[in-house]
Amino acid sequence: MLKEFKEFISKGNVVDLAVGVIVGSAFGKIVSSLVNDILMPVIGVIIGGVDFSDLSIKVGGAKIAYGMFIQNIIDFLIIAFCVFLFVKTVNKLSNMTHKKEEEKEQIVTETELDVLKEIREELKKKTKTTKKTVSKKKKD
Repeated sequence: MLKEFKEFISKGNVVDLAVGVIVGSAFGKIVSSLVNDILMPVIGVIIGGVDFSDLSIKVGGAKIAYGMFIQNIIDFLIIAFCVFLFVKTVNKLSNMTHKKEEEKEQIVTETELDVLKEIREELKKKTKTTKKTVSKKKKD
């Protein structure tokens, strides 16, 4: 069991996943700070100074903090949008790289094709020349 655990941990995918989780966590903190410290105060001013985090209703002895719920929904939407933009940018860069590689391959293929055509033409010329030489020798 210990050997299997070692194999599982040493696989590259686990390390990649761990790095992704750590970077994602740090990115989440940055976006949360952006939302809480920059965007929400501006939104609060725009809608008349309302601070969502303080909004709540008392029902019996319970306090329902619906303002925090609204805050968390806004956090989620902003984080989801930031991740969307990030993934879109990475995909665009990846596609650009793939297109450049495909263009290079196409150029190489076209160049190879041109060289092969030239070789074919030279062989045709030599074949014609050889046939003429053989015909002359047969006549002699």
